[in-house]
Amino acid sequence: MKPTQNGKTLVNHLHKKLDEKYEVNIAISSNRGGRSYPMKYLPLLIVMHLTLLSTSVLVAQEEEPIVYFQMEPLDDSLFIHIQEQLFIDPPDPKAEIIVDLRNENDQTISIKGSLYPLLALAAETRARIITYPFKLNLEETIHFGSVFTRVIEKIRLKNVIKPPTKFQISSTLGYINPFLQLLGGERFGWALKKDVGFSFGIETEYSGPVETNYTEAGFHILGFYGGIYSSIDAIPELRSSNGHNNIFVTEGFRIFYVIPFGNFFEIGFLSSTSEFTDRQIKDYLFDGSNKGNVVLNPDGTIRYQPYLFDDDVMTWEFRYPLKVMGSTRAKFYVASFMDEIHIGYTGREMALAGSVFDFRFDAMVSSPVREPQYVFDIIIQKIFDYWAFSSIAIGPSGILGTLDDGSFGFTTIFLNFRIKVGTSL
Repeated sequence: MKPTQNGKTLVNHLHKKLDEKYEVNIAISSNRGGRSYPMKYLPLLIVMHLTLLSTSVLVAQEEEPIVYFQMEPLDDSLFIHIQEQLFIDPPDPKAEIIVDLRNENDQTISIKGSLYPLLALAAETRARIITYPFKLNLEETIHFGSVFTRVIEKIRLKNVIKPPTKFQISSTLGYINPFLQLLGGERFGWALKKDVGFSFGIETEYSGPVETNYTEAGFHILGFYGGIYSSIDAIPELRSSNGHNNIFVTEGFRIFYVIPFGNFFEIGFLSSTSEFTDRQIKDYLFDGSNKGNVVLNPDGTIRYQPYLFDDDVMTWEFRYPLKVMGSTRAKFYVASFMDEIHIGYTGREMALAGSVFDFRFDAMVSSPVREPQYVFDIIIQKIFDYWAFSSIAIGPSGILGTLDDGSFGFTTIFLNFRIKVGTSL
């Protein structure tokens, strides 16, 4: 007998028993000379009837099982486990996995477009797949309101924030980062031997697209970092207007140390080893593609101008790593870099309604030279095919800030690019 029928049978049986009981009580009260004290339970009887009736309706409305679905990438360990059992190397914790249970004799699982029989997996793994709570029903009914509500309906609120991975909270391993972003963002880092390794980055971690000529590379050991930075002038030259908020550097070195007992606080020192020459100052402020970088007031005084950094400053970052929307790497932070204060968030491989993307937001709220500005990246995965499906992501990066005329708007919008080397940690 089906579960819904069992539920209905139980409800009907209880109705019958309650009716018999109260019929007896009412009959007794009439035989006792009109005494009606049992009748005071009639309101309770009515409430119980209504409760049982609503229960029967809920049982009858029991949802049908979802038999054709996409697994949302919110459980990295399960996704890796499935792929390891199918000998997929390297496994991708954000792979697109589609399960088809519609045909009992031919149940399949598709991973990044490759089809496998579900029976190729161990019984325990199949059970975890079938009972997986985060499914996108591929047979759902689409209605006119779906245009506005479909994404909202699929947001898993209880999975918005989760604890970070062990690599994220390690003061000596936090630099290991398989994501190499073309412009700005966290440094790309790889280990030579556990807590000894290297990192590299184009622009600063906090920069927006094509706003600085800064690039750096360095060495990590036991939470300590030592590296050098230099300039690639071709990067800010891609910007044809609103260059008054650019940052230009010469050469120098950077050191910092991540305080042990958790990857939450970093303190360091940034030093320029050479000053700007007269030729460089002219190039960065007045000539070529940088012409117009200096904005003047009507009286001829300087209103806006780029930041020419050739100083020695302390740097620090207070950060809180965590997982947001199933991200493989994410943090909120407050930082000081080049004497500027930054507040922001960065997250890699966030999952929302079946889509996987990177998101970064940085608010530069204080600077000795520049105007406040707000940087964002939305870099989307699953656009390309084959190996690039989960390795390459592209999307817009932009800067909102003060324009040349003093109004607020987009000073830059640029197509950014990110590649993942290896697997997520």
